[in-house]
Amino acid sequence: MINVVKTLSGSLWSTLGVVVVISAIAIAVVVNGFDLRLSGGLALYFVIWWILLFAVLPFGVRSQTEAGEVVRGSEPGAPALPALREKAIWTTLVASVVLIIVAAVFPLAGL
Repeated sequence: MINVVKTLSGSLWSTLGVVVVISAIAIAVVVNGFDLRLSGGLALYFVIWWILLFAVLPFGVRSQTEAGEVVRGSEPGAPALPALREKAIWTTLVASVVLIIVAAVFPLAGL
């Protein structure tokens, strides 16, 4: 799975394509399966995605100091290779699962 994500995150366009397709599938499942309107599904997905992005960002980050190569004029604790495209795909995968779980729990909570 890790190699698939690395391959898909090879370019900006492939990353955007993966994010859009997976997001659309998750939102379609929620709208059709759990009686949520499209606007509600989009809004809920947006909030979940951004919250999870900040949870995923620190994973696998090595500072420039740890990598042994500090760029002149930058903070030594800055990430050497942040891998933001990979993290966008991981965030999308996790957010899609969380969205479906949250939509399934909404009726149980009376919402």
